[in-house]
Amino acid sequence: MKHALLMICLLASTSVAQQLSKEDRAAAVKIDRIVNDQMSANKIPGVSLAVLRKGKIVLLKSYGLANVEHQIPVKPETIFQSGSIGKQFTAAAVMILVQENKLSLDDHLSKYFPDVPPTWNDITIYHLLTHTSGLGDYPSEIDLKHDYTEDEFFAAFKKAPLDFEPGASWNYSNVGYVTLGILIGKITGKFYGDFVKERLFRPLDMTTAQVISEADIVPNRAAGYRLVKGELKNQQWVSPSTNSTADGSYYVSILDLAKWDAGLYTDKPLTQSSRQSIWSSVKLRDGTTKDYGFGWHLGNYHGHKLAFHGGAWQGFKSFIIRFLDTDLTIIFLANSWETRDFKLARRLASAYYPAFALPAVKTIEDPEPNTTSYIRRAMMENKKLAQDLKPFSLPVAIIHSSELIDRKTENNLRVYRYLLTDIGHSAICTVKLKADDTVASIEFSEL
Repeated sequence: MKHALLMICLLASTSVAQQLSKEDRAAAVKIDRIVNDQMSANKIPGVSLAVLRKGKIVLLKSYGLANVEHQIPVKPETIFQSGSIGKQFTAAAVMILVQENKLSLDDHLSKYFPDVPPTWNDITIYHLLTHTSGLGDYPSEIDLKHDYTEDEFFAAFKKAPLDFEPGASWNYSNVGYVTLGILIGKITGKFYGDFVKERLFRPLDMTTAQVISEADIVPNRAAGYRLVKGELKNQQWVSPSTNSTADGSYYVSILDLAKWDAGLYTDKPLTQSSRQSIWSSVKLRDGTTKDYGFGWHLGNYHGHKLAFHGGAWQGFKSFIIRFLDTDLTIIFLANSWETRDFKLARRLASAYYPAFALPAVKTIEDPEPNTTSYIRRAMMENKKLAQDLKPFSLPVAIIHSSELIDRKTENNLRVYRYLLTDIGHSAICTVKLKADDTVASIEFSEL
């Protein structure tokens, strides 16, 4: 089977390479090495990848297995779960309603849901799209293995206090996008996923894109995986309702995402004005900006203007990077939770633009993965730390066992150093723990 998979990859590479420019041929060789290195290092079963120029595919790659149990190889038609890159589809659906004057970005949520708490009265559609509403992540009472109606979800959201006053700050909010899906249903009278399929997927010929459904027969569906003590396991089960919300619960293939990228160069389904809005940084109440639009991270890195986003859900990772100044797009889908998505995306970008290359920092095997998990949780729950991270634009969730650089004891404190990587920066994170496992200090130094 290994020899058969190698032959499939070689044949695919050869057939595409004959049509490639010199630059793309050189990048293709680097990309093969980069993907194979990470698949081996992190035990990733399969990856699907596309490189596009101005919406046209120049490189289409399939690596490894879509289903380990049945030894099914990845192919361009393989269906993965989107994770949070699906927020782009939810945001696009909202913008279609804006284009049709069925809502305004300045509308308050209370216009459509009069019974929201008084603290929500200033939340606008714009705030929901840009993660500036003050809504956080799912409340602790939400059990991902329990089925909820939209009304039950919304009732739970309304009980949770806001993290900040609407428009005052930025905090990534899955709840905000779930709420947008409920709003789409309120305005259109249909399930948000049906509206997205009808008004976005069908016009773009994204024939296999849809909201996740375990009940449906889905040809070419990949399985998602995770590692437990180094052993490959199937993804953890969640209920159908928590797997169909508007914060990123979509099935997509790499071919679907290629069509999505191509559609973003046209005025249908999103007009030029809408596209300009989704790629504009949000302005906070104090006049400062955050490099996030509507379902897209934004930024200028190494002389290039980027729009990008990652996704992580149920044993799947995904990433899309659009170089807005050169019309180059790189997309990948992987079926392992262990995929270091930002690190892989950065290395793929370096295949075309060497300035994105990762620093030469060696990592070591992590003998205390539970401690690393504890540190990651502590950092994600620390609201002040999220503010301190702003200069780095580094997602805290990427602190992981495979990124440990050093561990030692110093002045009766346990010291751990990790490499942090986002799409344009790298930093060293030094965490010091006391004897009782409480965090003594966290420091960052950019590389």
